[in-house]
Amino acid sequence: MELMPKVGFIGAGTVGTALALRLSQHRYQIAAVASRNLTSAQKLAEMLNNCRICKTPQEVVDVAQFVFITTPDDFISRVAAEIHWHVNQSVVHCSGADSVDILAPARQLGAEVGCFHPLQTFASVSQAISNLPGSTFAIEAEEPLLSTLKEMARALDGDYVELKAGDKVLYHAAAVFACNYVVTLVKLATDLWQTFGVSRAQATKALIPLLRGTVNNIGSIGLPDCLTGPIARGDLGTINRHQEALEKKAPSLLTIYKELGLHTVPIALAKGKIDKSRAEELQALLEIKSKDSGGQP
Repeated sequence: MELMPKVGFIGAGTVGTALALRLSQHRYQIAAVASRNLTSAQKLAEMLNNCRICKTPQEVVDVAQFVFITTPDDFISRVAAEIHWHVNQSVVHCSGADSVDILAPARQLGAEVGCFHPLQTFASVSQAISNLPGSTFAIEAEEPLLSTLKEMARALDGDYVELKAGDKVLYHAAAVFACNYVVTLVKLATDLWQTFGVSRAQATKALIPLLRGTVNNIGSIGLPDCLTGPIARGDLGTINRHQEALEKKAPSLLTIYKELGLHTVPIALAKGKIDKSRAEELQALLEIKSKDSGGQP
């Protein structure tokens, strides 16, 4: 059996805890952990076998050959700069937006550097542990560390995508669209339900099956065929009524509705249920005028 390197974690928050626990279930020896919050480090160590609680990041590096920096993004470069790294050591961060360049101090001292970002939403530790398997991991590294990170992704029952340094920011922005802004859209939808007397909690409960169905359709049918609704049908009358109602009851949402609609028209056209002529009519109807965005007509 191949001898696995000792793995250490600097940072015992949501991502660090989930990664450490899941990797420990796949023969990875989590040997040391340190955290700004000592209680977090203690909690993580208690869930692992023979894991040392370290008071400083340097102690982790002195124990482990493979080190994850799972601190908040703003602290990664500082941690990397304050530690004495050495040859035959790997250091990996888990930031979605930052490249391996922020680990330059470790590279200069002879360590291999990489990024291993789970493309997943982590609202709590328990949810992160549950959701991590099956995720896609954005990997940035050079060989031989690149192959090691690919194997880690496979061990976590996940997939991986290789990125270059210049890809990271737009990759992360895409994740914001697909995850964070969905939360924003649901919040706006529940705001509208409150205009006809339904509480946010009840509205959220009602919308969850719709959201699940949408995600299932995206996964099983794919773009563009998964698109449904009035733009997919070319239903000008319904869209016009939506806009009139928003202008009266929720004018601050009218521009957002139109902007999203304009981005939806090409998807509907690609689906083939509307023709170019109807697409142009939809675009004209959804045109954003200065008064819609609060400007002067």
